[in-house]
Amino acid sequence: MDDFLVFKGVTKRFGDLKAVDDVTFGVKRGEFFSLLGPSGCGKTTLLRMLAGFERPDEGRIFLDGKDVTAMPPDKRRVNTVFQNYALFPHLTLWDNIAFGLRLQRRPKEEIETRVRRMLSLIQMEGQEWKKPTQISGGQKQRVAIARALVLEPQVLLLDEPLAALDLKLRQHMQIELDRIHDQVGITFLYVTHDQGEAMSLSDRIAVMNRGKVEQIDKPAALYEAPRTSFVAAFIGDTNFFEGTVTALIDESYCRVSVEDFGEIVCFNDKHIKAGAKVYLSVRPEKMHLTHEKPADLHGGKLNVYAATVDQKIYQGAWTRFWVWRGASKDDCWELSVLQVHNRYLLDQQEIGWDEKVWLSWHADDGFMLESYAEQDEEMLGHPTDEASDAGSPAASPAAEPPADAAAPAPEEAAK
Repeated sequence: MDDFLVFKGVTKRFGDLKAVDDVTFGVKRGEFFSLLGPSGCGKTTLLRMLAGFERPDEGRIFLDGKDVTAMPPDKRRVNTVFQNYALFPHLTLWDNIAFGLRLQRRPKEEIETRVRRMLSLIQMEGQEWKKPTQISGGQKQRVAIARALVLEPQVLLLDEPLAALDLKLRQHMQIELDRIHDQVGITFLYVTHDQGEAMSLSDRIAVMNRGKVEQIDKPAALYEAPRTSFVAAFIGDTNFFEGTVTALIDESYCRVSVEDFGEIVCFNDKHIKAGAKVYLSVRPEKMHLTHEKPADLHGGKLNVYAATVDQKIYQGAWTRFWVWRGASKDDCWELSVLQVHNRYLLDQQEIGWDEKVWLSWHADDGFMLESYAEQDEEMLGHPTDEASDAGSPAASPAAEPPADAAAPAPEEAAK
């Protein structure tokens, strides 16, 4: 299937700042596509250029095969849903939804039909006489979506649409957005800095950093197979290792020597040769802690190391541990480990603070990165920084239990 929406070599400058730097990607017709990244990464600028509010300095934008780069905003079949709803407070919900159709001088019968269809879509029939001040934040957002969809755009642009809502309402609106997208079937381009929203809603996600696209992939692929240290650190939590490939075990696995840590057996999906320097990412929930040394039942593919518990934070559905391995606590590797409570027995022997334990993970769970930047470790907090809020799971894709969402809160430290 050809791409329905295409950004080709798009660059946008504001003075000396490159807000968007030579970005190229495509979006399929009917896809729920998200632009994900921290503030200032360029995602909203891309959205504004598609809407026609900004003009790219370089590159072209194509929609359904047409070059819309220089087209005025009112000539593009795109509509935007903003974070602050932007509803007219003096108009009823009916009049808010009908506003754009009336500007287009549509026949009265057509307006009646379309508005009623939108009220049914957002499940607010019988409330059309209300004013925006008489409904909740979630309902306002639904009305804003209906007002945009009633004009039958080719692409619906959503700029941080749930940021102003509280946690429970955001979770509910995620379900509503997914349902609405499934029903209308048009292309959604969604901008957010919230990993949980992007992971739960999107068909594909473009992770942006400093004006560039780091990786475009399905949510599971971004989490399980990040290509860069930025993606690994920004989406969820991870542990970084820097080492050198010392030996190739076979076509699929190799040994990586990590200074002051030991040798790690790793899946060699990049086919790295012996002697090459590599960076590894291992998610905390892939690691396991036990009192007894685990037996290697995986044909030499289980990594096992002695370690010491430094911090322990019980979080209900899981417990987060910080363990250290090295000659002393002052010069060691600090690692984040997440123990999911599939079964939690109150009478079982718990792992406690300062306890000697065995740390293990399978070779398949260590993923080689294509690029690494040391500053990306700044996104990974130290346990002393997180103890006050106990690593609130609402802050990341871990808003759902890791067993289902497999994306814990972004907290980490490396060597």
